[in-house]
Amino acid sequence: MKAIILAGGKGTRLQEVVSDIPKPMAPINNVPFLEILIRQLKKNGINDIVISVGYKKDKIINFFGNRYNGLDINYCIEDIPLGTGGAIKKAIEENESDMYLVINGDTFFDISLRKLIEEHINRRNDVTIAAKKMYNSDRYGSILFENDKIVSFEEKKYYRESVINAGIYVLNRDIFDNIQDKKFSLEKDFFEKYVCEKNMGIFIFEEYFIDIGIKEDYYKAQRELVNIF
Repeated sequence: MKAIILAGGKGTRLQEVVSDIPKPMAPINNVPFLEILIRQLKKNGINDIVISVGYKKDKIINFFGNRYNGLDINYCIEDIPLGTGGAIKKAIEENESDMYLVINGDTFFDISLRKLIEEHINRRNDVTIAAKKMYNSDRYGSILFENDKIVSFEEKKYYRESVINAGIYVLNRDIFDNIQDKKFSLEKDFFEKYVCEKNMGIFIFEEYFIDIGIKEDYYKAQRELVNIF
């Protein structure tokens, strides 16, 4: 099992706070946010990591190298922005594994990654999305599902209560075999388009979740992620 961390984005909404580094390198109490995600992977027994990099990639590569905290790290380099789906597809093509755990580089969800992987295997899904219940939010879309199978993805709008995509997935190697595009969004161009064709499962966790994509939550992370591991 390999893990892919998506760390190639520019993070436009966070530029006024951290303008000289990639968003996943934004410091949380003097520790790069990306390091927190790597610690989570190690805690869950995942020792082989691919980091998808693009914007200011040298900042990430020079910091972590190919061996960090006992973990093997390789890099998938986006010479041009490929979108979330394109970045994952390229990483899969450059590596060998039957399944991949994918983590967005700007979100932290303190779940059992092992449990998510077990559920993916037991349910024989093509992809399994880790989800979180949210209340009174207009920042995220909503997932509709029946018997743990996803039936549709709803647009971003205000929801009094919703179940959101929390940015962690388990997916099979052949998930993109019929996708010819090199550049595409995982969320818009794959999940929403192929939800009726692929076996997409959902697993809801109640654990702590934060997305540092906006400055308000970035500052919140400074307070809440103290001594997380």
